[in-house]
Amino acid sequence: MSEGTLYDKVWENHTVAELPTGQTQLFVGLHLIHEVTSPQAFGMLEERDMEVAYPELTHATVDHIVPTGDQSRPYVDEAAEEMMRALEQNAHAANIDLADPTTGRQGIVHVIGPEEGLTQPGMTIVCGDSHTSTHGAFGALAFGIGTSQIRDVLATQSIAMEKQHVRRIEVSGSLGKGVEAKDVILEIIRRLGTDGGVGYVYEYAGDVIESLDMEGRMSICNMSIEGGARAGYVNPDETTYAFLRETDRFRDDAAAFESLLPYWQSIRSDPDATYDDVVHIDGSELEPVVTWGTTPGQGVGITQPIPDPEALPADKRQSAREAQAHMRVTPGETMEGYEIDVAFLGSCTNARLPDLRRAAGIVEGRVVHPSVRALAVPGSQRVKAAAEAEGLDDIFTDAGFEWRGAGCSMCLGMNPDQLEGDEACASSSNRNFVGRQGSKDGRTVLMNPQMVAAAAIKGHVTDVRRLPEVVSV
Repeated sequence: MSEGTLYDKVWENHTVAELPTGQTQLFVGLHLIHEVTSPQAFGMLEERDMEVAYPELTHATVDHIVPTGDQSRPYVDEAAEEMMRALEQNAHAANIDLADPTTGRQGIVHVIGPEEGLTQPGMTIVCGDSHTSTHGAFGALAFGIGTSQIRDVLATQSIAMEKQHVRRIEVSGSLGKGVEAKDVILEIIRRLGTDGGVGYVYEYAGDVIESLDMEGRMSICNMSIEGGARAGYVNPDETTYAFLRETDRFRDDAAAFESLLPYWQSIRSDPDATYDDVVHIDGSELEPVVTWGTTPGQGVGITQPIPDPEALPADKRQSAREAQAHMRVTPGETMEGYEIDVAFLGSCTNARLPDLRRAAGIVEGRVVHPSVRALAVPGSQRVKAAAEAEGLDDIFTDAGFEWRGAGCSMCLGMNPDQLEGDEACASSSNRNFVGRQGSKDGRTVLMNPQMVAAAAIKGHVTDVRRLPEVVSV
């Protein structure tokens, strides 16, 4: 087993007890909740006449079902309104902080946690959402949990978990033009498989990772779960600390920041740490990656051919055949030129301010293809306000994008933003499962934000590196 890694240190620091089941009882430093997975958990507490043990360590927001267009109450969708009311009532009764749309702080749970400074190095963080691994970008151990575990955390502020192995993934070199953090994680999943991380947490390291801003690191950690890993993290460094200094939690409290800094620095993996596995990837060789199938692992470089199912390992062939039939792609061809109907910029993977800036840089001076419906959806109300202060909203709307309110939007079919029929979508989100975006016949192609912007302009999947420069007249 690993020794001396950040994972080992944070695990040990939060261990309450070793249980007869062989699991470890871990104290939870931060519990994030949203409107979809929490109502049942609160109901379980009520049935047992129990209260929330540490309400100050739980924070709530609404993101999955909240409309990004008309947010007037009550919501048109009765189920969405019911979930919204349940969270409001539960949070109020338990004295839990709730970032709802009236606060100016509402947004995707994995966006608001970091931007408010709730997410910190060396923490254990849980949420009833699989992409909780996002918070590992700060050097936290962050896990998605189920409803019964949400109940346990509300009642005891602890959780029972099995310890995992640690795989270090070193990405060396530097990324080329048009290549982003999203391409790094799609390539990792392509190489190791959607089940390659089962039994592991991933430690991301190397020159490429260290050169990324916090938003890029969050994109990579966000999709750790898509590779089968229980979590993913990056060791905290000066980039981490600089980000945290500017958050709500520490902007006006330098003393609190300085008091925590020694702990944050102490939980970094030791130089001689022992890992259960090490993988090396040359980031300089990467190009924009897009998916051709119906899992995040069915991806390919934009200039590379879609694989022949018969050339794949035996256990991958049938799923590849089914995916290619659903997506209407042909082995041997590339994804460049694949026609799209919808372009979606958003999700907890790529809806932060730098993501929107990069996409706007491609969109500016151009016009969305007439056959494409394009949405730009900020990850939080604060991201939206910051983008508007920079004029990014004008760039998107002038080009023909719909500029929306904050929320999960078209990442998943739980709100009005959904695919219709067999529409094909260029998406900056994290999952391309059949039916994920609201239509069982819909087709989703995952890619980085710049690539989504380029596809919106051209009407088909396009190598963003080949777009000509826009010349001002």
